[in-house]
Amino acid sequence: MALSDDIQTDLIAAMKTRDAERVATLRMVVAAIRNARVAAGSDGEVSDAQTLELLAKEAKSRTEAAQVYAEAGRTELADKELRELEVIRGYLPAQLDDAELRAIVDVAIADTGAAGPADLGKVMSAVMPQVKGRADGKAVNAMVRQRLG
Repeated sequence: MALSDDIQTDLIAAMKTRDAERVATLRMVVAAIRNARVAAGSDGEVSDAQTLELLAKEAKSRTEAAQVYAEAGRTELADKELRELEVIRGYLPAQLDDAELRAIVDVAIADTGAAGPADLGKVMSAVMPQVKGRADGKAVNAMVRQRLG
């Protein structure tokens, strides 16, 4: 069963249990998937990888919105965004912790023979495919910069 089908099934289950917040969040996700299908054109299929990218994008927007709301003193809206984020994170792969990310970065540095900050691009291009969907690009960049120098 495709990830988008799982989300649709969970949406129906949330409707049956009258979980309004979960229903609203999943409807937004389903709409994003539907928009991606329309954008895909003739075949109209969205792969699990594309669905994960959409989910990561939605999660990132929720994180940023929660941060903006918190800075503006709108804690109730920040809390709502964080609750939506938790629903979305339920469909994303587990995020790497710092130790796992550090190990991947160290291996990439050794493999590429990187010697300093000038080799940042080489290391990033080696690391990003390995951590796609499991680590934020900013966190990876910060870790690579720290390890290089």
